[in-house]
Amino acid sequence: MDKNNFSYYIPTKIFFGSGMINKLGEMKLPGKKALIVISSGTSMKKYGYLDKLCKLLENNSCEYVVYDKIKPNPTYKNVMEGSEIAKKNNCDFVIGLGGGSSIDAAKSIAIMVTNEGDYWDYVHGGTGKGLPLGNKPLEIVAITTTAGTGTEADPWTVITKEDTFEKIGYGNNDTFPSISIVDPDLMMSVPTKLTAYQGFDALFHATEGYLANISNEISDMYALKSIELIGRSLAKAVNDGNDKEARTDMALANTLSGFVESTSSCISEHSLEHALSAYHPELPHGAGLIMISEAYYSFFMDKIPDRFIKMARALGNQNAEEPIDFVNALLKLQNECGVDKLKLSNYGIQKDNLEMYAKNAMDTMGGLFELDPYKLTLSEATSILEHAYK
Repeated sequence: MDKNNFSYYIPTKIFFGSGMINKLGEMKLPGKKALIVISSGTSMKKYGYLDKLCKLLENNSCEYVVYDKIKPNPTYKNVMEGSEIAKKNNCDFVIGLGGGSSIDAAKSIAIMVTNEGDYWDYVHGGTGKGLPLGNKPLEIVAITTTAGTGTEADPWTVITKEDTFEKIGYGNNDTFPSISIVDPDLMMSVPTKLTAYQGFDALFHATEGYLANISNEISDMYALKSIELIGRSLAKAVNDGNDKEARTDMALANTLSGFVESTSSCISEHSLEHALSAYHPELPHGAGLIMISEAYYSFFMDKIPDRFIKMARALGNQNAEEPIDFVNALLKLQNECGVDKLKLSNYGIQKDNLEMYAKNAMDTMGGLFELDPYKLTLSEATSILEHAYK
């Protein structure tokens, strides 16, 4: 593909910076009554983010209903249940408040408020029927409180169907948020481990998008800047959560990685991790990516060496001359963030099942394998997981 050819469509109005959440108290909102989607955890209430949002909506003469059941890997059940609550309460737009899980769930709920049937009717891959949407989803407002998924700047939503062990990404032009708030002040309370897991998720969105065979000049620009910011500031944010400059760098890196996902794509690293966390939903997505990353990038580094050297330089090794320099820079960053000792076996993942996970990845999100810079076989995908296993 000619890298000078690209299509660009990111219709989201993004408000970035300290205090930007306050804009919701005065701006024109997409509707009169919101379904606010948050996780089943305590952080949105504990740190006052939910109360702050509710007060801003009240000041803006907007009603709301709260749905607070979202799991760390949001589920099909979350989507169907949340959409029923939105319908019963006549909500006319959806707000995702929190990390990628809450915002992704909000996107999928917005789809099902206006469309009949079953969410899996519309999903492509696995047992999804891939039907076209009959109606536009409700409009979505994304308020991200983590620096990880970039979902505030892309149309993608990842949902797990627990009974069939399918974790599949879905989205279209109508699932971009219409408004996104990226306020680093809301990210200061993220715990150390989650800061690291989420930061590496953002990094891999950028690196995968840079290696994808549909990457282009625009996505490359966003990807390299995102990698640079993460190399400069992730360890600082992990080791001092109150470092506002580092948190701001990571917030920007995250949004830029969302731009990468909108202008290029993730590749099979994400498919492989989705298979692992589909079977083991207690596995944090970012942690899964970290654990397979050394084996994954070591496999691909000689397939597209120039790109690896450029990624190594962006990540902080200005003198990089070999593709292995990126893998070494990646491992150095993992060590600095205290996530270099993670083990797949600690999450109940068994070596005997690695081929099953690789096959699940190809069956449910095989489209991402088509975007790899080199076409993986099932045995090669399994081998990557075997090399990652400890």
